[in-house]
Amino acid sequence: MKRIGSSRSLSLEAPLLLFSLAILAILIAPFSEMFFGLDWQHLEFAPNDLHAIRTSLVYSGTALLLCVLLGTPLAWWMARRRYRWSPIVDALILLPLLTPPLALGILLASFFGPYASAGEFLSHWGLRLVNTAPAFIMAQVYAAMPYYVLSARAAFEGVPTDLEEISHTLGKSSLETFWLVTLPMARNGLTAAIALAWVRAMGEFGVVLIVAYYPMGIPVKIYQNLEDIGLSAVYPLLWVFFLVAIPLPLWIRLRSRRQVPL
Repeated sequence: MKRIGSSRSLSLEAPLLLFSLAILAILIAPFSEMFFGLDWQHLEFAPNDLHAIRTSLVYSGTALLLCVLLGTPLAWWMARRRYRWSPIVDALILLPLLTPPLALGILLASFFGPYASAGEFLSHWGLRLVNTAPAFIMAQVYAAMPYYVLSARAAFEGVPTDLEEISHTLGKSSLETFWLVTLPMARNGLTAAIALAWVRAMGEFGVVLIVAYYPMGIPVKIYQNLEDIGLSAVYPLLWVFFLVAIPLPLWIRLRSRRQVPL
């Protein structure tokens, strides 16, 4: 019986391999244009491209830090504390993720805009959340936070509660248990959540387009270059985006596969 089962699996291996390779080829085919669809000899940045790169790097890093600082306690609470109304919390976290980006940007502008009650109140304190650096960061946080929270919650749910209970019996407080047990055990999932939030913040276009067209980051500048100059002006910024955003999740993926689980 074992031989029959193994022979069947071997007979399916070749077709599945060819099918998988075909799907991968279809998925990556458009990215071949980044190598073969441009004139390398005349590849150059458009005016203000470097400013857009700096804007995205600095403000995306700030948004990522806020996602980690604000989202980690929320993710831990969602993983460890379940109530009858917990599904409502899950739905609220999913709401910004499921809302179309342009619609979410309109909602943010309507709520935090200068003519809205919240926006007018914040303006009295010198905080404008439309076409400013804080508005840019806010848009990225709204775009990236749900991804980080959901991924971080899954990481915390993967930590055995028995280990936390043992830590408590040894006299450790809840905060000490979190730092000494929960956080190290969930580090792989948390780093993956950070990488996902980083890519989402860097690549967000729809929300930023509505709330903070200025200061202009990489996604909005790509759109402007396409409209004003043409397709050739898109590729330099696109290359920068992939070189900046993609290595972190790839490195985390390789690191998690090589690391021996605790």
